Formats: sequence, structure tokens, C-alpha cells
Amino acid sequence: MITQTIQSNPSPAKNQSLPTMYDLPSEYVGEPAWPDEFHPLQSMLLMLTFIPPNWNREMVFSAMDLYLYYDVNHRLWYKRPDWFGVVGVPRLYEERDLRLSYVIWQEKVSPFVVVELLSPGTEKEDLGKTEREPEKPPTKWEVYEQILKVLYYVVLSRYTRQIKVFHLVNNHYQPAPLTQGRLQIPSLELSLGLWEGSYCDIERLWLRWLNLDGTIIPIPSEEVAEAKRSAADAKQEAE
Repeated sequence: MITQTIQSNPSPAKNQSLPTMYDLPSEYVGEPAWPDEFHPLQSMLLMLTFIPPNWNREMVFSAMDLYLYYDVNHRLWYKRPDWFGVVGVPRLYEERDLRLSYVIWQEKVSPFVVVELLSPGTEKEDLGKTEREPEKPPTKWEVYEQILKVLYYVVLSRYTRQIKVFHLVNNHYQPAPLTQGRLQIPSLELSLGLWEGSYCDIERLWLRWLNLDGTIIPIPSEEVAEAKRSAADAKQEAE
């Protein structure tokens, strides 16, 4: 009978430090994966709160990390915005199916707003600081500004806790003014800004859609919590 003994790794020497989470990130160039835990949580919060009051919900679409094909002459060229929102297209593809991608020459409507969340591997391109390489697809900045003509382009850094907003004016992006730290979009009856609060039981600064006056657009869990509070208050008053 052969037995095998598995021994744990020996403890490192006192003067040796093991790599931490910050030394071993999940982001590697060319690997299609979320670069960190923050990206999907933040993108989902944007999806849950992108509810323009003046639009029928069935004509509003938003997505996170979905392939966005933008050039009919180069049909395999795409970008993958962390989040983007569109108004004026059916929520479902051809009003019957969930989308596998967003193909601009079929949809015929460009995103109204795109949000990119900065990470070390994409920061320069997200901020328009990279140049297009010969015989390579255009950069994100070029696609959003010159090809898709996305009206609002927003960049958020979780490290500096700051947002940068660019507004398309005369076919070029210009820094957009913020009102009380929020981007006001009257045509959607929405504003976009940083909000300090708990989402998925995580207390931190989040980017989310709000009403023009700054009140939050509640997500389902917040609506349930508010209903419970209202019921408790009503019961207390009755007693």
C-alpha cells in the first residue's frame, strides 16, 4: 500500500513578503475577463438605475460588457464598454429576444451614454491618450467620438473617486460642466453622479443614475426596504 503525505508550504522567512491581491491582479492584457470585483457590481448598479422617466421602459436598453460592433466594413471590429445606455431601441432585440451583442448597422441607434471604469490595463485608452496603430482598429475614444458619436462619455476612477464627463460638441468631446457634482441630462430627465451608500451590502462611493433633483432612483432591494419602513411606521402610528 502506497501512501502519500501532503505537506503544506513552509512558512516564509521573516524577511520574505508574499505577494498580495494588489500584486496578483486578475487583469492580464488580452484576457477577456472582468479586471476586478468592482467592475461588474458598479456596471450592474448603472443598469438598474438607468430609467429615464420620459421614455417607455420598453424603448430603453442598457448593457454591461457587451460586444458593440460599430463598422459594417470591418464586421469583426468591436468595443466592450463597461456600461452603455441607449434610448429609442426596443429593450429586446426585434422585440423578442435577449441580445448577444449590439450591432450598430442593425440597431441604427448609437448609445446615448457610455461609461468606462478605469483599470491599469485600459486607463490610457479610456482617457484618449493612445494613438491608433497602423492597420489596427480605432481606439475607444475614436469610436465613441468620431464613429458612434456618443453624446456623453463618462470615465470613473475607483482609485481617485472622481468622474470625468465629456460631451460631444461639434463632433468633438469637451469636458462637460457638473452641477453639484452631477451631470445633468434634461433630455432624459436624469442626472449622473457619485453617491455614498450601501449597495450589495458594500458601503462605498458608487456611480449611479438619479433624478434631476438628485434623489436616487431606487433599485428593487431599496424599494422593498422602503416599503417595510413605511409599513412599520404606519403600524406604529396606528398603535
